[in-house]
Amino acid sequence: MISVKGKWALITGAARGIGYLTAIFMARQGCNLVLHSRSREHTKKVLSEVRLLGVEAYDVEAELTDAAAIEKMLDEIEVKGTRIDIVLNNAGLQPGYRTDYFATPVSDFTTAFWVNTIAPAMICYRFLPGMTERGFGRIVNTTSGIRNEPQQAGYSAAKAALDKFTTDLATTVDGTDVIISLTDPGWCRTDMGGRHAPNSPESALPGVVVGVFVNDRKSGRLFRAQEFTGMTLEEAVRKAEKM
Repeated sequence: MISVKGKWALITGAARGIGYLTAIFMARQGCNLVLHSRSREHTKKVLSEVRLLGVEAYDVEAELTDAAAIEKMLDEIEVKGTRIDIVLNNAGLQPGYRTDYFATPVSDFTTAFWVNTIAPAMICYRFLPGMTERGFGRIVNTTSGIRNEPQQAGYSAAKAALDKFTTDLATTVDGTDVIISLTDPGWCRTDMGGRHAPNSPESALPGVVVGVFVNDRKSGRLFRAQEFTGMTLEEAVRKAEKM
């Protein structure tokens, strides 16, 4: 299992839900953080809390449906001279639940693909070359286990595209110490998952971050977070490395 103490991680969607819990978890491991949300107003709380845990941190903002805003955020990180070692593409968006799914608006697809597929791809493309050059990096893209629900077609298709993008990109670094993986948090009681979801947000940890800590040079795997619920980080990593 690797140590992340002193390394820098970018976490998208860090202001609430699983992204917020992930930020706290990573800070407790000594990882410095760049915390993304749509507005810095949203990250004030988590930024204060992770700094109290003794790590360096700052926040950035970008609307992930806006290519120019994403580029501006990435430029800001680079101008600050932050060497991103870890990317946790946690931010996601489910545009709507369409009971009359034959009337699903095109905007469900365009919005879902921007947030769930294109923005993560842009972030990967920006930071992967530096990771490769330095010989170390971890990218974990958050997917979904949603299946057979035409009521959520835009979201489901966007996550399927993210899966394909991730596994294809992973082939370029497999066998190196730059490891790219997917995580599925499961259906959790977050703002997006709703109050009827069967799992607490806390149950997604340490599973959603296990891809950061593996040390076996294997890329392209999917780690289902609920398979690691209740484990210590060390136990979760041992299990993940056997997959």
